[in-house]
Amino acid sequence: MRAVCRVLSLTIAAFALVMLTGCPPTQPAGETSPKPGETPKTDPGNKPTAGGAGTKTSWGEDGGVVIGSYMSLTGGTATFGQSSNMAMGMAVEQANAKGGVLGKKIKLVVEDAASKAEDAANAAQRLLDVHKVCLGIGEVASSLSLAAAPSFQKAGIPMLTPASTNPEVTKKGDCIFRSCFTDDQQGAYVASFAIKKGLKKGVILKDITSDYSKGLTEVIGKVFPGSGRTIDRVEAYKQGDRDFAAILTKIKELKPDVIFIPGYYEEVGLIIKQAREQGITATLLGADGWDSPKLAEIAGASLDDKCFFVNHYAQSDPRPVVQAFVTEFRKRYNEDPDALAACAYDAMNIALRAIERAQGTDKDALKKALAATKDYDGVTGTITLDADRNASKSCVVLGFEGGKQKAAGTITPADLKAK
Repeated sequence: MRAVCRVLSLTIAAFALVMLTGCPPTQPAGETSPKPGETPKTDPGNKPTAGGAGTKTSWGEDGGVVIGSYMSLTGGTATFGQSSNMAMGMAVEQANAKGGVLGKKIKLVVEDAASKAEDAANAAQRLLDVHKVCLGIGEVASSLSLAAAPSFQKAGIPMLTPASTNPEVTKKGDCIFRSCFTDDQQGAYVASFAIKKGLKKGVILKDITSDYSKGLTEVIGKVFPGSGRTIDRVEAYKQGDRDFAAILTKIKELKPDVIFIPGYYEEVGLIIKQAREQGITATLLGADGWDSPKLAEIAGASLDDKCFFVNHYAQSDPRPVVQAFVTEFRKRYNEDPDALAACAYDAMNIALRAIERAQGTDKDALKKALAATKDYDGVTGTITLDADRNASKSCVVLGFEGGKQKAAGTITPADLKAK
């Protein structure tokens, strides 16, 4: 019997070896593979991607100004990278339709950060070494921007993050910029909203694998307590966790009236669902990491009118720049743009205007031009970069009705100073 098994094993191994020699080569850098169960989607004349129908690894035309982006087209935060990718591509195509920048057409090349710090660092290096980009835009997740920033800083090439809110990102050097608010502001906005609602007894659920979540937790823990308000416990989880029953059982015993969940949509959706299934009725609050259509898919009916998060913009904002962006995005991609798309669209347009002011792509001139960004009328608000290369901005608060986002208020930096 053993002899028969051995012959059979050798036969199978030989067959596998023959099959492997006929397989296509390893996928080149810059192309993405679908998640298990997904069908790769293709754009005419472009590389296949695993994202939304409009996701591409390159936009625009060769022979002109080359801008690079590293975004997560796959992995746990893929919807962020996909929507950002489509928005940046839209901005590039709109600019090229008007003649490009300084009489040159624009080419945007995108490398997949794959929702992992190591991949983000490698993607950034490919943009610099292979594509020779004049500027980099990325990432959404703060952990990934922190991993990639040192490469741009060492090369002296400006990097502009559209949505990484951890304060440490721009501290990586004078080549690193951001066009969104920081966690110092965002965390304070989350806590401020809870205070405005009269909530007193809080608990925080923190993703210990995320710099974003850790930063927000620290700020919420400083701003919320006082005048009878307390943070009674901080519980930890990790990205990729699926069962939160034990943590939620501990939290339920504390009877909080607010649970802060400063994490990303995949885990947050499960936490919301399992919390409601356990009978936890507390208000659930988060930040821009919640902003994905996947949140409603995962949480289902548990995403009720006691769930809120602060965000960069609201689709219902009547300002012409917002409505023009939303209308064009829907027309192109047949879906609503999330806040990460809005942030990425603003970042790309800020970068293009900086190139114009710099009169070219010299890295030192481009750094100065980015630093001089002032009163840019963006989809996510009026953007001025300060001396630390950060944008101080207001936020909107979004709630839910029937699983759909709805505006629930606005908080400004002045509101924080008044506390």
